[in-house]
Amino acid sequence: MTSSASHAAAGPLAGLKVLDLTRLLPGPVCTLHLADLGAEVIKIEDPGAGDYARTMGLGAAPGEDSFFFRLVNRNKRGLRLDLKQAAGVEVFLRLAREADVIVESFRPGVVDKLGVGYTAVKAVNPRIVYCAITGYGQDGPWRDRAGHDLNYLATSGVLDQIGAAGGPPAIPNLQIGDLLGGALTAAMGILAAVIGARATGEGRYVDVAMTDATFAHAYSPLLSVLARGKTLPRGTDDLSGGLPAYGLYRTQDGRFLAVAALEPKFWKVFCEAIGKPELIPFGLARGEDGERTRRELEALFARQPLAHWVALFEQVDCGVTPVLTFDEAMTHPQLKARGMLPEIDGLPQFAPPLKMSGVEFALRMPAPKVGADGTALLREAGYTAEEIEALRAAGVI
Repeated sequence: MTSSASHAAAGPLAGLKVLDLTRLLPGPVCTLHLADLGAEVIKIEDPGAGDYARTMGLGAAPGEDSFFFRLVNRNKRGLRLDLKQAAGVEVFLRLAREADVIVESFRPGVVDKLGVGYTAVKAVNPRIVYCAITGYGQDGPWRDRAGHDLNYLATSGVLDQIGAAGGPPAIPNLQIGDLLGGALTAAMGILAAVIGARATGEGRYVDVAMTDATFAHAYSPLLSVLARGKTLPRGTDDLSGGLPAYGLYRTQDGRFLAVAALEPKFWKVFCEAIGKPELIPFGLARGEDGERTRRELEALFARQPLAHWVALFEQVDCGVTPVLTFDEAMTHPQLKARGMLPEIDGLPQFAPPLKMSGVEFALRMPAPKVGADGTALLREAGYTAEEIEALRAAGVI
């Protein structure tokens, strides 16, 4: 294999070193994406609780790390380090000298108090990209507030828009703020800053607020404000149930069809397939015409079980699919063909959410046990065996 081919096989981020101070879901998923693309990610945990995700939820056996932790921390190395001790700070800064990226998710100001904030790291490594993931950002009146995904959705105005017409807001079990905001937005900012650092030699501070990221992707409510001067009640916006051509319809057996025949050409095919050509003018209708059209479709779909409609629309390409349970999605032929649920470390796990030419996803290592790579990492950083033992005896690692 040529050197270029070998580099491609290792992933486009091979050679990128990331120090990961994050816990739970947003930060670890961000660094998981970087690790899966080839970066060397060093997960740093304190000697106490460490990453709480280790004990959240179920594990395969008593005393094992939880499935949750193992799913989001593969392909990372592990180091236990006490940053409340001066010697621990010294170790961190030595590692930071050779790092490209640092990711943290503490409340604003915590890393500065510990002595490992952006200013301290930049002094020893001007090219560092330092990313802070928080709920509300590094400034503003809410910067110090505690929160979780549900709070960020609520504050951004997004939660108010989710749910059925006339009902309460619905809590999604896809953590939109954590994953769209804390993971994907952070990864985007980090990679942009890394490109800049490699071009100029100067790193950057990347301030990611999960509330900002959620708010900045709420296109439907903003478009409604621009067009109407206000948002519509939940469940009545164009893409949340307000249009006959875009919605969910219950079948005879209590299952649902997702109808997304928005374009006129697809709506026409859809109406012809169900024997309702008279509905062709009303796919995007509101008011009385829209309500009447929806009621007709509701009555029609309720006459047959889901399997009947699936069989019909298998032969008709118009944007109609069954609403699958997650168990059903796990075995769907399309997702299986894309290799989206490989078994790794004895667990079915999500593959990376993208494919890239010349890169084949691989499990280089399972999620690390607490401090599993401490000795090796400190040796690589230039510590002698005696120095490492002294750090261990002092409880620094």
